[in-house]
Amino acid sequence: MFRTQKKELPHKSITSITNLEGWVGHPLDPVGTLFSSLMEACHIDDENFSGFSDFTENMGHCKSLEYQHLPAHKFLEEGESYLTLAVEVALIGLGQQRIMPDGLYTQEKVCRNEEQLISKLQEIELDDTLVKIFRKQAVFLLEAGPYSGLGEIIHRESVPMHTFAKYLFTSLLPHDAELAYKIALRAMRLLVLESTAPTGDLTRPHHIASVVPNRYPRWFTLSHIESQQCELASTMLTAAKGDVRRLETVLESIQKNIHSSSHIFKLAQDAFKIATLMDSLPDITLLKVSLELGLQVMRMTLSTLNWRRREMVRWLVTCATEVGVYALDSIMQSWFTLFTPTEATSIVATTVMSNSTIVRLHLDCHQQEKLASSARTLALQCAMKDPQNCALSALTLCEKDHIAFETAYQIVLDAATTGMSYTQLFTIARYMEHRGYPMRAYKLATLAMTHLNLSYNQDTHPAINDVLWACALSHSLGKNELAAIIPLVVKSVKCATVLSDILRRCTLTTPGMVGLHGRRNSGKLMSLDKAPLRQLLDATIGAYINTTHSRLTHISPRHYSEFIEFLSKARETFLMAHDGHIQFTQFIDNLKQIYKGKKKLMMLVRERFG
Repeated sequence: MFRTQKKELPHKSITSITNLEGWVGHPLDPVGTLFSSLMEACHIDDENFSGFSDFTENMGHCKSLEYQHLPAHKFLEEGESYLTLAVEVALIGLGQQRIMPDGLYTQEKVCRNEEQLISKLQEIELDDTLVKIFRKQAVFLLEAGPYSGLGEIIHRESVPMHTFAKYLFTSLLPHDAELAYKIALRAMRLLVLESTAPTGDLTRPHHIASVVPNRYPRWFTLSHIESQQCELASTMLTAAKGDVRRLETVLESIQKNIHSSSHIFKLAQDAFKIATLMDSLPDITLLKVSLELGLQVMRMTLSTLNWRRREMVRWLVTCATEVGVYALDSIMQSWFTLFTPTEATSIVATTVMSNSTIVRLHLDCHQQEKLASSARTLALQCAMKDPQNCALSALTLCEKDHIAFETAYQIVLDAATTGMSYTQLFTIARYMEHRGYPMRAYKLATLAMTHLNLSYNQDTHPAINDVLWACALSHSLGKNELAAIIPLVVKSVKCATVLSDILRRCTLTTPGMVGLHGRRNSGKLMSLDKAPLRQLLDATIGAYINTTHSRLTHISPRHYSEFIEFLSKARETFLMAHDGHIQFTQFIDNLKQIYKGKKKLMMLVRERFG
């Protein structure tokens, strides 16, 4: 029928022609029923077995020796039997083009019936006669146009043939590999996910399905269908190992037809496993297929959220390492099309530069340096693009190259005023000190301080340790550095207990006593009556006064004893000043006057401080 109308049909990539009724998944199960009937007819009971002795010489049989090629009398073609007819009926039914029905139940029934019929076919052992039937039907299916599920052009909403094609592929592969691949490659498509919507093909009106051409249909079993498509592709990859031409064809088909990143990732992993089986040398072509699929996944998931993304990136680096040094160099050179700046520095470049990678690849000095150079270039590009998240990794990656390290440091300084938080800057500053660059660490610490703001009640803030560290660093460098950072501390920190802690530490040793490179500076302790410590002392006293008033606004009796301890700490700071005793007495008198309504609390204040 198709051959006669083929000349009339304009050559299009889509069609509206469809069979009006699907036999597999049909409520009455016509194909399953006919298949079972024919199989029963060639079933041999043990009792009657001797009655068929004439035919035992030419029979093909299943694994349990139950199904025989019993001749079907009065059939037209010679050599036909109930078994060949049963198999042929199943193949015709499974390969019939049919539209996906509406509704979850009917769609599940289509899948279930198809799988049941295939599992029955799998029980039959193929002999030469049956292989001929398979070949004949496979060719018919490829050439039967829109009436076959494997026709060159089919309706967009046709039930996919992945499960059936996988069975045909494995059955035909030992006998006719070319035909097996033709079938499997043709079946890989999943037209319903293609972006082009069909336009009506009105040449055969009575075969047109009554569907709205441009709607996106509700395929409830789509995830199952996509996993079957993935299984078909994986089966082809496994079979094509060692055959460069076939692997390239299968790769093209996967890239064209599979739309789900998780399935492509699974195939990439499958290809990698098959390529690196322990009992043989790695198959480099299959490894490259694996890498190519991995790169596609990276591009697909770069700008979308995917919870497996980190795993995917790590896996890709492992795969590229197996392929070789040029693959690693290539992914680093084109990092911006594959990774975010954070991924490129913290996972890709860091893994590439690790000792385990260098050992794994047996790199000589020249190759190591070339790879390191690519990693440094990547690191600097990422630091420019996203300094907040990449600056520290960039500095680490550039440590062994003076110019690159200087460039990375400058990128941090440029970004410090606008795009970086105090947490990030303190982290980088601590790294700089650890690496033996105290003056650079100090510079970054001062920049971090300008972003910080600790209010009076934030005495457990995580940044407090950083502030104390920055002051200790400045103190160790010398009086000038300490004098420069104290105004920043006074401006940023309003928390009295933190300020008093800094003040106490600054008065214990002379600034610069443990100087650079272990030099010891001789000198006196800094005076609390002169800058910069006088400014810090005044700020600390002021912070205690402000905090006291803030606490008294909303104080409850259960916090009275804690408040008295707080005032005791305040007195220690007041007494560090030349006239601190007088200042503290005035402060307490003030409190007793302003908060005289809080009688019990003021009685406790009098008991402790007079």
